[in-house]
Amino acid sequence: MQSIIAEKRTILGKKTYTLRKQGLLLAVLYGKKKASESISVKETDFIKLWKSAGESSVVEVKIGKESYNALLQDVATDPLRGKPVHADFYVVEMDKPIKVDVQLEFIGESEAVRAGGILVKVMHEIKIEALPKDLPHSIPVDISSLKTIDGKIAVRDLKVPAGVKVLGDSEDTVILVEAPRTEEELKGETEAAAADLGAIEVVGKKAKEEGAEEEGREEKGKKEEKGKTEKKKEAKA
Repeated sequence: MQSIIAEKRTILGKKTYTLRKQGLLLAVLYGKKKASESISVKETDFIKLWKSAGESSVVEVKIGKESYNALLQDVATDPLRGKPVHADFYVVEMDKPIKVDVQLEFIGESEAVRAGGILVKVMHEIKIEALPKDLPHSIPVDISSLKTIDGKIAVRDLKVPAGVKVLGDSEDTVILVEAPRTEEELKGETEAAAADLGAIEVVGKKAKEEGAEEEGREEKGKKEEKGKTEKKKEAKA
């Protein structure tokens, strides 16, 4: 089991920027039998752990003399840099099965794809249930069994480790091979896309014109109201 060293964190709110400047990642440790606790870990250590363990493998979180078995969850990243900025460590009970989403790892080569077919990945992850010690990092999907156009691999065809139960409909498609598109089909899709863009532009133009007309009507109404008011004043005078 992989591990990471963490420290209890007392700095909260806006002041946490000082911790980030020190190369620390903000995190929270919690569980059904563990009260929520703010912690921090070295950003470099966390990135290595995240890449190797992912969010479906149990890791050991060490805080001083204490240690917890936990799953990485809800890793928040900076939208510009792509680096993690916050993470949750969920403490698990090793004797209780848990449900997690596990990445599918596509391996092998497809004879149908080599012949010109288009590989379509319908699913990229799948929900499973297992004891924490039995959770796999990923589930391999061997696409070498796809030998013909329209061939597919369903959930029922997945080979999972012992102790792992796949949840969901066993008939759901994981991956399939489609026939290559003809030039006419590609041309039709391009024309359809162009038509959609044209419709968007027309609607936008129409909305703009309607807005201008509405402004004109409002301005005209204001002038008419102003004229009536002035006439009333002249009549009183």
